[in-house]
Amino acid sequence: MNKFEVPNMDLYYGSFHALKNININIPEREITAFIGPSGCGKSTFLKSLNRMNDLVEGCRISGDIKLDGVDIYKDKMDVNVLRKRVGMVFQKPNPFPMSIYDNIAYGPRTHGVRSKARLDEIVEKSLRDAAIWDEVKDRLNKSALGMSGGQQQRLCIARALAVEPEVLLMDEPFGALDEITRNKLDSDLLRLWQEQNLTVVFVTHSIHEAVFLSQRVIMMAARPGRVVEDIAIREPFPRSEEFRVSPAFSHYARQLQDSLLQASQSGMEP
Repeated sequence: MNKFEVPNMDLYYGSFHALKNININIPEREITAFIGPSGCGKSTFLKSLNRMNDLVEGCRISGDIKLDGVDIYKDKMDVNVLRKRVGMVFQKPNPFPMSIYDNIAYGPRTHGVRSKARLDEIVEKSLRDAAIWDEVKDRLNKSALGMSGGQQQRLCIARALAVEPEVLLMDEPFGALDEITRNKLDSDLLRLWQEQNLTVVFVTHSIHEAVFLSQRVIMMAARPGRVVEDIAIREPFPRSEEFRVSPAFSHYARQLQDSLLQASQSGMEP
């Protein structure tokens, strides 16, 4: 079953044709990665799935973007409800300038949760799910701005999880982190996906991350942004750390490297 169906989508910023003829389905409860050269529209496509592009002046979309069969643009879907169902984590951690506790409680409060006991439950569960509870449980009232980069990104994941989204959009969320922290968060994401039955749509510049994390990789090319290849990673899922050193991992990494090189060289529209 598809969570998102996107037929015949084009996106413009003014007269600039950013995305052309996107035809893609995002399966429910799978992890789909998007990869491609810089400027090919990966992040633009991701932001269109929860209408973040509404905030960009001059952005215009044609075609359809359907969530569970309902067009998120044409069927008058409430944007606040949409962004509760379809959460987002950005490349750069963006904790609010408030306490760790209030960062997590912000979304539930916005959606009507007022009980302190219930908020306490949500905060603890969300931080546990993001594998950071043990590190912060004794300083929940401290500012989130004092956390390390890796901690801040896990906080932002916890904040997104606090409103119980059905879909998690992730725009290079681990790209600015060191490799050890990045690999750990990759594994944490697989655990989250398994425990919460999430649909995850993931943008990355890392071929290795795309192979490790996803069941499917969408390759994009630029000028205009378009899908050029759809690659299934046909290996047992979720994956263990041992997969990173397997022949299968190397095979898919080489395949993606070749595809990325072709996408980068495609240049202008064929």
